[in-house]
Amino acid sequence: MTGAKITNRPRGGLYKGGDCLWGWIMIGPTVAGILVLNIFPFIQTIILGLSSSKAFGAYEFSGLKNYADMVTSLEFWKATRNTLWFCVLTVIPGVAISVVTAALLNIKIKGRGFFRALYFLPMVVSPAAVALVWRWIFNTEYGIINSLVQIKINWLTNSNIIMYACAIVAVWSALGYDAVLLLSGIQNISRTYYEAAEIDGASKFRQFFSITLPMISPVLFFVIILRVMASLKVYDLIYMMVDQANPVLPDVQPLMYLFYRESFIVGNKGYGSALAVWTVLLIGVVTCIQFIGQKRWVSYET
Repeated sequence: MTGAKITNRPRGGLYKGGDCLWGWIMIGPTVAGILVLNIFPFIQTIILGLSSSKAFGAYEFSGLKNYADMVTSLEFWKATRNTLWFCVLTVIPGVAISVVTAALLNIKIKGRGFFRALYFLPMVVSPAAVALVWRWIFNTEYGIINSLVQIKINWLTNSNIIMYACAIVAVWSALGYDAVLLLSGIQNISRTYYEAAEIDGASKFRQFFSITLPMISPVLFFVIILRVMASLKVYDLIYMMVDQANPVLPDVQPLMYLFYRESFIVGNKGYGSALAVWTVLLIGVVTCIQFIGQKRWVSYET
């Protein structure tokens, strides 16, 4: 009896080299895109932050002068405070409303798919269109809100209110996207947990806080990370909601708006690059704090 000859696939040589080659071919476009569109521009931004702008696009090395001017500027610290306050106003209530909305969208009701699409609709609408609609809603003279409450409120020209008005628009715009992400997490929870809780007599309220929230904590953490990053680098919403001639602009101006003004209006790209680097560092610090804190409340057990 002749046994069949078993040939093992070679572990080295051409086969191994071919695997590596195909691996690099597959990830090559992504790596190239990251290098060209992310890494190289960031390195260039760091270099520009250490330079001063000259005529005809020339630059001269100036060391830490831009950073020294930045930290001694009251406008810079006010923009930083505005950015952090905007983050607080949008992340905390926005995520809380998204969690409740996702739980409600998971209930079996007639037209559930329609409501899910309706909540997600703001994400597919142009930010410019969103800003125009909300500027009309917040209009002092003929805005729909003032018409309903019969009170003349200067939503976009009052320094004490304008930040809250912009935060409302930001929360409304991101609500559908965050709710859909959280809804996917809720739908992945096994029904056996809820059935066991019902047998033990737990109410829906108790089930929500004892089962739903702990089980969706990884998705919730991801949503918080996204929302914090988006809030710390906000620009387009403020730019379209608040006119440059608006006297209360300094009270709502975030870091990215200050970066845009210094880089593309004033033409001081060195100082603008320093602002961009500061914003990246700020996002990095806040993100690191979140990753350290998530060990206390995020559960990855299934």
